[in-house]
Amino acid sequence: MTEILSSAIAEGVVLSAERVVDHPAWPTLKDAVETFRPWQSKDGSIDFDAEGAPTRETAVATIARVIGAIEELAPLLPHDADYHRALVADLRRWSEGGFGVPDFLDSLLAFQPARTRADGLQHLVVFAMYTQNGNPDRNLEAVVLRMVWPDWLAELERTRYDNPLYCGLAFEDFTSGYDTNSAVLFPETIAVREAPERFSWGGIFCDREAARFRRVSEAAVRALGIELPDDIRDMLADQHRCQEAFALWDMVHDRTHSHGDLPFDPFMIKQRQPFWMYGLEELRCDLTAFKEAVKLEAEGVAQGRDVQYAVIFDRMFRFPVTGARVRNYDGLGGQLLFAYLHQHDVVRWTDNTLHIDWSRASQVTNQLCGEIEKLYRDGIDRPKLVHWFKAYELVSTYLAPHPGSVWAKGPEALDLSQPPRKLVDDVLPDEFPLSMFYEALGKKLRDVVASTKGITAGSDLPAAA
Repeated sequence: MTEILSSAIAEGVVLSAERVVDHPAWPTLKDAVETFRPWQSKDGSIDFDAEGAPTRETAVATIARVIGAIEELAPLLPHDADYHRALVADLRRWSEGGFGVPDFLDSLLAFQPARTRADGLQHLVVFAMYTQNGNPDRNLEAVVLRMVWPDWLAELERTRYDNPLYCGLAFEDFTSGYDTNSAVLFPETIAVREAPERFSWGGIFCDREAARFRRVSEAAVRALGIELPDDIRDMLADQHRCQEAFALWDMVHDRTHSHGDLPFDPFMIKQRQPFWMYGLEELRCDLTAFKEAVKLEAEGVAQGRDVQYAVIFDRMFRFPVTGARVRNYDGLGGQLLFAYLHQHDVVRWTDNTLHIDWSRASQVTNQLCGEIEKLYRDGIDRPKLVHWFKAYELVSTYLAPHPGSVWAKGPEALDLSQPPRKLVDDVLPDEFPLSMFYEALGKKLRDVVASTKGITAGSDLPAAA
C-alpha cells in the first residue's frame, strides 16, 4: 500500500482510505439502479404506457435516489469531481425530459480515467450503457472499480508498449449488467446523443479475466489429464499473479490493433468482412503479446512467462468452447492455435491424455504468429477479395471447413460479379465447425464455463466438478 500511495501522490492524487462499497450510500445507489433498470426499454428510455411501467413520479423519485447517493459518495473520489458533477447534470436532464433515450455524452467526456493511472485508485461509474458480452440493452448501470496499474506495468507502458488510453481494472461491485460475462468498460457502449470525435480510454477487468482463466484452465487440466510444470501449477493457484499476466497481455494486445503491417483498418470499423478476418486479427494481437512475453521472459520480467501460459491455455481451452457457434471469431482463433500446435507435434492427444511439449511451445506459437504477420504484410499488395481468400487458405490449412461451404470450393464457386461485402452472405454461420476433440471437451467444460458468469477475484475459484 505504501508503494501505491507514493505513486498516487506523485501523480497529484490521494487514494481514499475508505472503500466506496463500504459506504452506506453504495447499497442505496445499487438498489435504486436495480429498481430502475427493469423499467427501461432496449434503447434505455421508459415507455410509461407499457405494462409494468412505473408512474413518472416513481421514476423521478428513483433517479433522485441515484443522484443523492452519487452526491454522498463523490467526496471519496475527488479525482472524479468533474465527472460526477456532469453525471448528476445528465441524470437530472434525463429525468426532467421525461426519460427519453438517455444521453450521457457530457459526463462521458468528463470521465477521464486514463489521465491518472494510479494503482488502486477507485472510480464510481454510472452510465446508461450496454455491456459487451453481457447485456445488449442500454440499461442504467453502476460500477465501483479500482485501477490496476502496478509500477512495473507503468514502466513497460512508458518505455516500451506505449498505450496511453489503456486502463487495467478490477471490480469492487456492480449492478446486473456486469453480473454477466462482460469484462470490459468501453466508452462506445455508453448511450450518447452523438459519438465523440475520439475516445480517450478503454478499460479491461483483468481480475475477471484472471479468475475465469483459472477456473476453466484448472477444469481443462483435470479433464485432459495434463501434466503441468510446477511454475504453471503455481500460477493457476495465484489470482494476483494471473491478474498481472492479464494486465500485461491486454495492454500489448490492445496496442497491437494499430501496430504492424496493417492492410486494412485494424478495428475493421464499419467494414463487412468474413468472420475469419476478425478471428485472425484478434489472434494476431494475442500472439504478438505472446511473442513480446517471450522477449520479456528472456530479459528477466517474471510476468512474461505467465503471459505465455495464459495465452496458450485461454486460447486453447476456453475460447473454442465458449459462446454460440455463429461467427464465433474468438473461438475460431482458439481452434486455429490448437490445430497448429497439434499439427506441429507440440500437443498430442493420446491415451485419453493431452501431452504438451513445453520445450517447443514458445517457438511454434511464435511461428504461427509469423505466418499471420506474413499474411498481413503481403495483403498490402492484394485486392480485398484476394486477401480474404489468402486468409481463408491459411485457416483451412489447419482447420477443416464445413463440408457444405461455398467458400471452400474456391473463387469459381462464388459470383465474383458482386462486391466483396455481398460475398460475405455466402459464409456459413459456422464455417469451421468444432473438431471431435472440442465437441467432447465442450461437453466436459460446459458447466464450468457457465459458472464463470459474473466471476470476480473474490469468487470461489475452484472449478465445478
